[in-house]
Amino acid sequence: MNTKNYILFLLFISLIFTGCKKTDWRENYREQSKAPFGTYIIHNEITSLYNGNEKVYLKKNISDFFNEIYYDNDAGYANYICIKSSANKLDKRSINKLLKFVFAGNDAFISLNHFSENLKKSLNISTDNLDKNTYALQELKNLKGSLYLKNDQFKDSVFKFERNIRRHYFSKFDSLTTIVLGTQKINHEKQPNFIKVYHGKGAIYLHTQPIVFTNYYLLNKKGTYASNIFSYLPDRTILWDPQVKSRKNSTDKNKKSVFKFFNKHTSLKWSLYIAFWGLLLFILFNARRKQRVVPTIEKLKNSTSDFTHTIANLYLKEENHKNLVTKKITYFLEKVRTKYLINTNNLNSVFIEKLASKSGNKLSTTRYLINTIIAVNKKSNCTQDELMRLNTLIENFFENN
Repeated sequence: MNTKNYILFLLFISLIFTGCKKTDWRENYREQSKAPFGTYIIHNEITSLYNGNEKVYLKKNISDFFNEIYYDNDAGYANYICIKSSANKLDKRSINKLLKFVFAGNDAFISLNHFSENLKKSLNISTDNLDKNTYALQELKNLKGSLYLKNDQFKDSVFKFERNIRRHYFSKFDSLTTIVLGTQKINHEKQPNFIKVYHGKGAIYLHTQPIVFTNYYLLNKKGTYASNIFSYLPDRTILWDPQVKSRKNSTDKNKKSVFKFFNKHTSLKWSLYIAFWGLLLFILFNARRKQRVVPTIEKLKNSTSDFTHTIANLYLKEENHKNLVTKKITYFLEKVRTKYLINTNNLNSVFIEKLASKSGNKLSTTRYLINTIIAVNKKSNCTQDELMRLNTLIENFFENN
């Protein structure tokens, strides 16, 4: 078989296996997925429910995001939204950051099939899922359900869903800080499946049926229930959490492999197999000539980098974080003077507006950075967390321009 026929044969095999496309009925809740149980529609239409407010798609963990910008009176309030099967990226530290965010006057909406123990313990709630061991597609298809909203405007409405509705409800919560907004009929009794937990100046809305926000139900004239649910949240900036990133320095061992993405799609999986075996056959048929091994030439060692690390380690061992903070601020102001030609003697509102305009950064982000610099510069001592947070803010500021 010559090379041309060999290539044509591989293309023919590829078309056979990649051309067969079946409907994927698995619950993936991915924002870019147009499969029945993806969230492509709600993700793209969510801003229309809040008068066109800005939607921020979180490309990093919520904990790391709040290290850069924090929504409060100065930066404006926001709604955090997470619709997934389970929020594995919300570890204990991320949940604490989210609770502080809500306590300051923001709101959070979380709809999951499985709530983590950390989240339940933090909110003093318990859940019961009678179908937690149901995974087969046919078994899930047979799970029907009737959902209700307790608001007077919806009290006479019954929202019926014909598949993938698990018997999942809140079995325990603090009645002093929690109110029931919606119920689900389970074994002829109405059980709470949508609650509002007050926390500080804000509230956390918890929902047990993320499936109702997927493409399948929104395309089958079931979107009224979803829009009614989101009507409880105020018109604000939307922080949409796709749960794609673990927190920096996290010890999470369940990080996703790139090969898991291929395994989720039959056509991509077969393409990967064919490419692998095709490459192996090509090597076997063409491995007649051998080339002498080319010796590796080591790069010259960068002694400047080692010296910098040594000096940095000395500061860290002395735990003189204030000294490093002062040097970081001096470095930042010097770079502002040389790069943007702005006088840094007075860090007032005029300076902040000029710096935001010339650097191309958002005004709220620039104001938050300068206020942080002023605050830590007044302190006689600084913690390691304050040093790391200042360093992250400065690096992100110069990366965005």
